Amino acid sequence: MAGDKASIDVRGLSYSYGKRHVLKDVTFKVGAREFVGVLGPNGSGKSTLLNCLSGLLVPNQKKVYVCGKDVAVTGNNEMARLVAIVPQDSSMNFAFPVEDVVLMGRYSHISRFHFEDTQDYLVAQEAMKETGTWHLRSRLVTDLSGGERQRVVIARALTQEPKVLLLDEPTTHLDIRHQLEILGLIRRLNKEKGITVLGVFHDLNLAARFCDRIFLLSQGRLTATGDPEEVLTSDNIQKVFGIGARIGKTETGKVAIEVGEPTKQGHA
Repeated sequence: MAGDKASIDVRGLSYSYGKRHVLKDVTFKVGAREFVGVLGPNGSGKSTLLNCLSGLLVPNQKKVYVCGKDVAVTGNNEMARLVAIVPQDSSMNFAFPVEDVVLMGRYSHISRFHFEDTQDYLVAQEAMKETGTWHLRSRLVTDLSGGERQRVVIARALTQEPKVLLLDEPTTHLDIRHQLEILGLIRRLNKEKGITVLGVFHDLNLAARFCDRIFLLSQGRLTATGDPEEVLTSDNIQKVFGIGARIGKTETGKVAIEVGEPTKQGHA
């Protein structure tokens, strides 16, 4: 599904909403098969960054490459075959069967005025089995729990056969068990299927547990990049989030953050 070109290359990315500069000269690379988490306060530009990577927004400076393709000049269908997005809100207002929702991920692979063929159904079936939603295929998506709906959204994304998966706070509305299950699933797909993952997180400990590297974003600029132990320090957390933090380790050696009280210093 994903190959050696499943990478992200951002060079001096800037984006503004009118006169408000949201992203400022952001530069980074994400290698194939990496799982990278983007952390930062509200309003730091995290969701705007994802929208620039997916092609939903055209950056002021057109230097964004996904899988070797210039996002600014790549067509929507081609981008959809390279990049899939899992949003934070999995609410669905239309009572479609789960299988129909998952098949919507095939739109970029189907020619105009044509319908799904056997191959499309096989890809959707594999995606549902990978995400543990095959048994839900005949259920109405509106009847599912939040965790089940989010798995369906991931199945739909996988049905695009993407090389890169973008996550926009995908576990925000889920309880802790479902958060761990969903991120564990994405981590498995990242390693077993070779899908490169870049995700926005609010929870520092979840990002530290599942991500290979962390990007810390503050006021539209990258302030730190590296593995969780390098980036999630008490100094960085205080400067960016304006809170005190005590850093420890879990039983498995992962970084564990105990947050304290707000401080006067913050939002660098």
